[in-house]
Amino acid sequence: MAMTLVRDAAVEKELDRIFAPYDQCEKPGTAVAVAVGGTPIYRKGFGLANMDLPVLLSPAMRMRIGSTTKHFTSLAYMLLCEEGRAGIDDPVERHIPEINKVAHGITMRQLMGHIGGLRDSMSLSLLLHGNGTPIAERDLVAYYEVIDDLDFPAGTAWSYNNGGYILLTAAIERLTGETLDSVLERRIFRPLGMKDTLMRRWDNQFVPNSAALHMLGKDGRYVRDGLGMEISGAGGLVSSMDDMLIWLKHLDAPVIGSNLTWQLMREPQRLANGTSTGYGLGLITGDYRGARTLMHGGSVAAGNSQMIKLPDVGLDISVAVNRSDASAVDLANQIIDALVEGLNDKPARAGDGRRATYVSSASRRVVRLSEHDGAQLLSYDGTPPMPVDDDGDGGLQPPSVLSYLQMRFTAGAGRGTLNEFGNADEMVEIEPDPDARLGNRVGVYDAGAVGALATLTENGDGAQLSFRDEHGGARFRLEPITDLIWRASYTGAFAAIAGILTFDADGGGFWIAGNRLGGVRFQVLTGRKN
Repeated sequence: MAMTLVRDAAVEKELDRIFAPYDQCEKPGTAVAVAVGGTPIYRKGFGLANMDLPVLLSPAMRMRIGSTTKHFTSLAYMLLCEEGRAGIDDPVERHIPEINKVAHGITMRQLMGHIGGLRDSMSLSLLLHGNGTPIAERDLVAYYEVIDDLDFPAGTAWSYNNGGYILLTAAIERLTGETLDSVLERRIFRPLGMKDTLMRRWDNQFVPNSAALHMLGKDGRYVRDGLGMEISGAGGLVSSMDDMLIWLKHLDAPVIGSNLTWQLMREPQRLANGTSTGYGLGLITGDYRGARTLMHGGSVAAGNSQMIKLPDVGLDISVAVNRSDASAVDLANQIIDALVEGLNDKPARAGDGRRATYVSSASRRVVRLSEHDGAQLLSYDGTPPMPVDDDGDGGLQPPSVLSYLQMRFTAGAGRGTLNEFGNADEMVEIEPDPDARLGNRVGVYDAGAVGALATLTENGDGAQLSFRDEHGGARFRLEPITDLIWRASYTGAFAAIAGILTFDADGGGFWIAGNRLGGVRFQVLTGRKN
C-alpha cells in the first residue's frame, strides 16, 4: 500500500489530542511545527516556557535543540572543504596538533560519523563532575592531550561521541579565526532568514525569547537545570520551531553547500565489517514504520528535541520539550502515525518479563533484563532500564525512539549476544549477588593522566563512589551485581549519568564504563587504601 498523507479537517483535532497532556499553564511543556510540502499546517505551543514566569511556549520561541546542532557544525566544516581550506579525510592531528598520538590518523569524516573510536570527553566530564559543573570547551579539548587509549580502532564500531564534535568545533574555529557562533550565523542562518537560531554556549547565558529547561525531581517538582558545561558545535544551538521548518524546507533543495557536500552529509558511513551505520555527517537516514526518514534529534539535561523529514510524502516535523519527563521523538512519531496512511505495523512490545543478568568477559559490558507491569525492560552499561520491542526473530531491540542505535539482544540457555552495528559481543548469564560488599576495596584510586581521584566508601547508607579533580567532583551510589561488578548511579537528578564498575580480581584497581564511554582505568593508590 502506497503511503499518503491524511488531508481533512480532522487533522488539527487529532494533533491537538496528541498534545493534550501538555495543554496546561502550570508546568513546562512543548512547542511543535509541522509542514506539508514546505507549507506550515500546524504551529502550536503548550505549557510554560519558564516556571518562574507566566509565559507560555510558542513555535516562535527559542528552545534548545541539542544534538540537532551537529549537522549544522558538519556543514560549516564541509563549506571549508569546498573552499580547499580543509579535507573531509584530514587526520585530526592536522587541525588539533596537540592531540595525543593514540588518536593520530583518525579522520574528520570519522569524527563526524561517530566511528573514530576516541573517548568522549563530554561523557568523561559528566562522569567525573556530574551535570552543573562549569567546564569550558577548552578543558574538554585539553582532555585529548592526555587520554592515551581508544574505545575501539577507528572504523570498526559506532558509538555516539560528543567529544568528536568538540574537536570539530575547535578545528573550524582555528581554520577561520572566528567562533563557530559567528561562522554559522554568517554563512547559514542569516542567508536563510533563521533569525531565531543562534548559539547558546552556557545554560546561564541570557538569550531573549528563550525557554528554560526543567528537570523533574524525585519529589515530583520541577527545578531549573542544565548540563552546566560550555557546549557549542556538539549541541549548543537554540532555535524556534518556525526556524526549523525553514531549515527542513531548505533541505529539499539546498542552496548552502554543494551537491557533493549534501551527498556526503546524507550518505551513511560504513564500518569495516560492511555494516551501514545509518549516520552520515550529523544526519541520520533511516525509516519509521517503513517510511523513509532524514532526521536528527537532540537531548540536553532537562529537555530534548526532534527534527524529522519524510521526503516521500513531503512531511516536515520539528518538536522540542523543555522538561525532562517528555520525549520529543515520541511526540513526532505520534504525529507521523496520525498523518501518514499506509505505514507498516508497529513492532510488538516485548512482554516476557524475564529477569537475568549477562556479562561479557571480553568487553566487561553488562546487560540486565527486568520487568515492570508485564513489560520487558533492558539496561546496558548501567543505563536506566528501558522498555524494548520484540525484533520478530526472537530477540529484543530498542523502541522506535532509539531505533538508530541498531542494537539487538538475544538470550539463550545461560548465554546472550549483544549485537550492535553488526558486531557481536558474546555474554554469559550470571547469578547476581545483591549482598556483596566492598570490604577491603574501600580507599582512594587514581586515574593517572586524566588527573582524577576516586574514593570508595561503605557505611550504613551503603557503598558509594566519589570522583574529584581540579574542576569539581560527583558522587554515585553503588549497587552490587556481583562481588566484582557494581552499578554506579549518579546521586543527582540526571539519571542518564550511570556506569558499570568492574574490579580487578587481584584488588589492584577497577575500570568504570558508561553509556558512550569506554572503560576508564583507576588504580589503587599505594599506602592510601584502607
